[in-house]
Amino acid sequence: MNEVYGPIIRDGLWKNNPALVQLLGLCPLLAVTNTTINGLGLGLATILTLVASNGLVSLLRKQIPDEARLPVFVMIIASIVTIIELSMNAWFHELYLILGIFIPLIVTNCAITGRAEAFAARNPIGPSIVDGLMMGLGFTAVLVVLGATRELIGQGTILAEAHLMFGEAARNLTIVVFEDYRGFLMALLPPGAFIGLGLIVALKNVIDARQTTTQVKTIDAIAEQVAG
Repeated sequence: MNEVYGPIIRDGLWKNNPALVQLLGLCPLLAVTNTTINGLGLGLATILTLVASNGLVSLLRKQIPDEARLPVFVMIIASIVTIIELSMNAWFHELYLILGIFIPLIVTNCAITGRAEAFAARNPIGPSIVDGLMMGLGFTAVLVVLGATRELIGQGTILAEAHLMFGEAARNLTIVVFEDYRGFLMALLPPGAFIGLGLIVALKNVIDARQTTTQVKTIDAIAEQVAG
């Protein structure tokens, strides 16, 4: 089982992360990540969409004709997003108003259509659901990290307005890191989002490069020992 699901998990969370490697879904990624809660809200909606769409596409893959697969995929994704949008409007109305147009725009997220086409349409339902979950978690992690970073630099807090997602009891969850902080407006504006995402991508590339170097050194050392 690890041989099947292990690569799927690693690809979704790190090696093929839709936000850091595929660079898909950048419009909502950059637009709503001015706070941690906004990023988390959109991320959870994306996870639900990916899991449900991958599962349905995999379940119906043998019944969908090749010439109609993309329109069918879009219809499935649009139906799921509509259900999520109506649910958020009913139960998380204030957060829904903040995220606005970016909830229905999940339908146009290339990462979701891409996973349906590249993976779910070719694999059984179990691996397809795990693929959707891991890709969604990888995307959400970037949303939350970027949102938390921009919120911290922009207004000196973390988890501001947590009650929008977790209810009135969560109003005290806000962490004030910098007291009497005047804020840094650019971090909350689109340029701050581009800079923040660029730094996260650069950090991932540095980590990958170091891992590759370490692996090469290990292989060389083993080869020397065998030759000796």
